[in-house]
Amino acid sequence: MLPPPHARGGPPPMPPPRPQQVADVTTGVFRAHWLIIPFQVIAVTLVFVALVGPILTQFGFAWVLVLAVAVVFGSLAYALPAWWYGSFGLREDHLVVHSGLLMRSSREIPLSRLQAVDVVQPLLMQVFGLAELRIELAGGDGSAIRLRCLRRKVAERLRVAVLAHAAGLPGRSPEAPEWPFYRLPFLLLLGALTFRVPVLLSFILLLLLVTAFLVFLEPGVLGGAVPLLLGLLRYYWGPLARYTDFYASLSSDGLRLRYGMFQRRMQTVPPGRVQAVRVVEPLLWRALGVARVEATVAGYAGARQGDSTDLLPVAPLGRAYSLVNELFPESEAAMVPLVVNRALLSTAAGTDERLFVSVRGLFCRVTEIVPVERMQTLRLSAGPIARIRGRVTVDVDTPPGPVAARAPAREAVQGRRFLDALVEYGRRARVPSAGTERWATRATMHGESVTKRYEGEESEDLKGDTPER
Repeated sequence: MLPPPHARGGPPPMPPPRPQQVADVTTGVFRAHWLIIPFQVIAVTLVFVALVGPILTQFGFAWVLVLAVAVVFGSLAYALPAWWYGSFGLREDHLVVHSGLLMRSSREIPLSRLQAVDVVQPLLMQVFGLAELRIELAGGDGSAIRLRCLRRKVAERLRVAVLAHAAGLPGRSPEAPEWPFYRLPFLLLLGALTFRVPVLLSFILLLLLVTAFLVFLEPGVLGGAVPLLLGLLRYYWGPLARYTDFYASLSSDGLRLRYGMFQRRMQTVPPGRVQAVRVVEPLLWRALGVARVEATVAGYAGARQGDSTDLLPVAPLGRAYSLVNELFPESEAAMVPLVVNRALLSTAAGTDERLFVSVRGLFCRVTEIVPVERMQTLRLSAGPIARIRGRVTVDVDTPPGPVAARAPAREAVQGRRFLDALVEYGRRARVPSAGTERWATRATMHGESVTKRYEGEESEDLKGDTPER
């Protein structure tokens, strides 16, 4: 669990929110808000009118109207019983979800497999005070649970109950207090997104194309502006709208992130779910002294991994490393001694008893940090040319994500020394009584302890049964 910052002289925790009258989500059966029914009916009707309507206009507007009304009643006849059957509820430390009408399904999810839980509010749901609860589980891309169109208070209370069950506490436990960690100023976000080489070049090229159009009145030049505008929407406007009003806080149930302009999101990453971290410093950001922190989070897969990798989109470099130290307690990422690669001066790597750190990139510097107890596999590889040159590459594998830590093109002796040190540090860091590894050893130890306890109790019973002389 994350240590309380106030114990190290940090700010005091924020007072927990005042309790409000919200339904007890730990018992009973719940459904999505009834507004989901008209939303579905309207969506189906609009799609029908947009796709089939132009074809039916050949037979007259009356046909379009009659068939649209039929679609309304038909979709209503399906959506209403589907809404009634779709229910969910907590059964002790399991979440039970019923869904489907024609193909009915019931899922019972042990919350001990919880990886992350988010409360998401798209713009339309914000208008009606609704939210969506997303529960990420260990099990791949198809294992996520989405509970749509919940009242916001219900979604937030259910998030607290789910986190409490995942931590081994009763579901009615109050929400853990949180300590403010970082609030991203809007001007810093705006400046950092603008102060990037690809964005600046795109702006300059777009300005040149518009100037050429105005001077020569040649509409063909505007064709080149379309991909530039799409690229700016993707890499400039997208992050700007996504990370506006970004706020990060620490709590005993994990790292809490709140952000979003049009789609408000509250993301909670429980302790121990962050497998690896990387600190990204683009060329121009180094002049500003800011960086971006990305993470490989267990349980996120596919598109969800890409949506949830940024733990700090823009932050001062010192604050970025403070977050790394909070995520990996009892370690100091900036203090790990690094060995510069003489063949590739832009790369360096190093390890200590807690972390493996690699640095790469001449223009965009990327520092990747992996705790030694969370390394999946270690690989020592060398191609034909590398073998002739006497070079090897050490790869530290982690779960799928943005982090790919490695020490490339090392001298063979140095690479072997890296590998042996990582193997030894990883063996020491792994606790035999925890985790999923060495399960047979723990089962044997547990069986021996039970046997000894049983023999002890049996001997006590025999003493009690022995008649006194």
